Amino acid sequence: MTVKTRLEKVKRRISDAAKDCGRSPESIKLVAVSKTVGSDRVGKAIDAGVTILGENYIQEAKEKFAALSDRPVKWHFIGHLQSNKAKYAVRMFDLIHSVDSIKLAKALDKEARKNAKVQDILVQVNISREETKTGIDPSEATDLISRIADLDHIRVLGLMTMPPFFDDPESARPFFQQLAALKEKIKGHNIAGTQMDELSMGMTGDFEVAIEEGATLVRIGTAIFGERL
Repeated sequence: MTVKTRLEKVKRRISDAAKDCGRSPESIKLVAVSKTVGSDRVGKAIDAGVTILGENYIQEAKEKFAALSDRPVKWHFIGHLQSNKAKYAVRMFDLIHSVDSIKLAKALDKEARKNAKVQDILVQVNISREETKTGIDPSEATDLISRIADLDHIRVLGLMTMPPFFDDPESARPFFQQLAALKEKIKGHNIAGTQMDELSMGMTGDFEVAIEEGATLVRIGTAIFGERL
């Protein structure tokens, strides 16, 4: 099956899931997760209609960005980001999904100021409180966002999470519900300069459930590019 065929199938599934729960398909953005996928194949995915690429590793992304920077696509960083890589992230990415500390936010703010840019970010929440996962504890998310709001070159657009892995996507639903509820709670605080409109949640195995619970960004790799080599 070609990347184009896979992509069209995923887009249909997103559209169907949205319509089934009374949402507009246009309210959900597809982030094609291209980690470990070479520039040639990523280029073909862009030709097939991918408009947002999601990368997990700075070094790998730098190589693809250099090869594909003239292509009409937005770049999202979705992996764990170290503060010492902030300068590269700000130069390449339109949206960073994985900010989980004030240290990282300040590093991004510093680099964004150098680049005369306001860096859009999401705050990553460890909604399941798993020790092996990065992300801010849900109880600390509001305070972190309030502190980030004081930074002039950072703009918080919403939240991101990765639930535990389940064979049954229904098992992930409570975690998506918790993130959606947290987003509404934070939105109710009316933190200046913070939009809180985006929810990045849902991957190949559970994105339809995530859409039902309010996802606006779904991060899908395997269903588009096939199994990782």
